[in-house]
Amino acid sequence: MKIKDKIIFFTALGTLLLAFPSTPAAAASASTEAAPTGANTNVNLNATMTALFGNPVVARGKGFEIKQSDLDEVMTGIKAAAAMRNQSIPPEQVKMVENEMLSRLIQVQLLLQKTTDADRVEGKRLADLQMQTLLERAGSQEALNRQFMALGMSMDQLRARLVQEGTAQAALVRELKVTVTDAEARQFYDDHPAEFEQPEMVHIQQIFLSIHDPITGTELSDDNKAAKKKELEDILKRARAGEDFKQLVEQYSEDPTSKDKGGEYSIARGQTLPEFEAAAFSLNTNQISDVVTTSGGYHLIKLLDKIPAKKLDFASVADNLKKALIQQKSAKLAPAYLAALRKQADVEILDPDLKALEQASESESDTNAPDVGK
Repeated sequence: MKIKDKIIFFTALGTLLLAFPSTPAAAASASTEAAPTGANTNVNLNATMTALFGNPVVARGKGFEIKQSDLDEVMTGIKAAAAMRNQSIPPEQVKMVENEMLSRLIQVQLLLQKTTDADRVEGKRLADLQMQTLLERAGSQEALNRQFMALGMSMDQLRARLVQEGTAQAALVRELKVTVTDAEARQFYDDHPAEFEQPEMVHIQQIFLSIHDPITGTELSDDNKAAKKKELEDILKRARAGEDFKQLVEQYSEDPTSKDKGGEYSIARGQTLPEFEAAAFSLNTNQISDVVTTSGGYHLIKLLDKIPAKKLDFASVADNLKKALIQQKSAKLAPAYLAALRKQADVEILDPDLKALEQASESESDTNAPDVGK
């Protein structure tokens, strides 16, 4: 991932964001998947398992407990996200992933005990940035909602977790007292020119009609989809006859994110669905596309402007670059600091299988550690 992507998408704890693509191309692939019927099946299954087997504490330390339901929620998101990309976690690796996720949940709880008011403000800011990034990668609010329905998670749950993780990340950076100078940031910028290249982009307006039920996320019937397409074809005739495109957006578009901005936004190659991208980049200025069909629905695209590729200037990225470099430095120092916190908090793993994996991991780390006394 390029440093300019890390600037807005970084989280050292990363539990939730494993559920999302880390590159625009992967995001486009993921956003082509409609939420399956009964998208809340994962949530219902977790509730059933809890009812049958209880909700035991799997780890505890001074001031916190982590229950099986907390770990199940994280694992459900990871498994569902993998399924959305036609992937799965091999059965023999499930416990290893659970162990890693439990370790991250423990880290969050340890760091939350260190937070200040300033950390909490920063946590909310980081959550807002990541929500915006996820929205941009999904392409629309409707597409993002469908992805989360497939994960069995509400947007409120997502935001709460992002705020918690962002707050923990802010506390980690502050506790480690890491700094980056202007000179260091400039050196990185000069040494990595490709990291700051902005590809060719198009500035467009769109009218979007969804082919999914806004409540359940299920796909509409063929008759209803045909009616939607016919409606957009009629809107296209009106637009090409000279009606104001922005007014048509405000009246008909079902994409709440762009609708409030007159349907306007900018995209780069590789950031959206292939069929949408092909249509957008083939247009001339002020030209309106034919109806474009994607897995999300039907689109009309009007090209407002083409933005040539360019290198982002240092002044525009300096502040965020310094933050990203601080986070990189923090990630190198974090393991030793977090290990000390675990020891101080007397952290116990109570699940026998996860405890055995934790002990095996610690033994391997001890074996592979360099002998600094020689």
